[in-house]
Amino acid sequence: MPNSRQYYRKNLSLSGLLFIGGIEHEMKVKNLSISGVLVSIDPSDDIVDERDVFLLLRQSSLVDIYIEKLNLAGEAEIVRVDMEDQGILIGMEFKQISYDAENLLYKRKAYRKSMAAPGQILIADKFYDFMTRNVSVDGIMIRIPEHVAVQLNMVIEYKFDKLHLYGESKIVWFEHDNDGGTLIGDGISAYGKTND
Repeated sequence: MPNSRQYYRKNLSLSGLLFIGGIEHEMKVKNLSISGVLVSIDPSDDIVDERDVFLLLRQSSLVDIYIEKLNLAGEAEIVRVDMEDQGILIGMEFKQISYDAENLLYKRKAYRKSMAAPGQILIADKFYDFMTRNVSVDGIMIRIPEHVAVQLNMVIEYKFDKLHLYGESKIVWFEHDNDGGTLIGDGISAYGKTND
């Protein structure tokens, strides 16, 4: 008996975006099911073949995707990588998907995930506690529960003890809210994992 999964897959010819290794790649959707998608991307300077994809997956097998014509955006896990002609085939299983991406004012927000995680940030030689509001492949939005004097393009350091992560980022926007707190949007420029 043939594999019954093929009956639930629809062959398509759509384009979209794939965020992997902190870089956006154009992708062509080969087929789509309710549980996943098969796409192809062209080799680039940072991804030449399937080996490069697997090297990027050592950090995380989760990637962000966006398919404009389907208004579909979210997070998927790479489960298969193969070469086909001059392209790289990537099979992914959906993890968190939204079907209302057309309502987003800025498409890159499709790659942001709401997440509340505590951390500490170093601003002008003083540590402040914060909670994240959302995270993306290239930045985070945080709230510090007090008024903090910051400036655009200021470089700050942060750490998440529970996640064993630390890094450096640059403030790209900020505002002070009505509750006396400070909201900061920053672009991550470097990060790493602690050994403890």
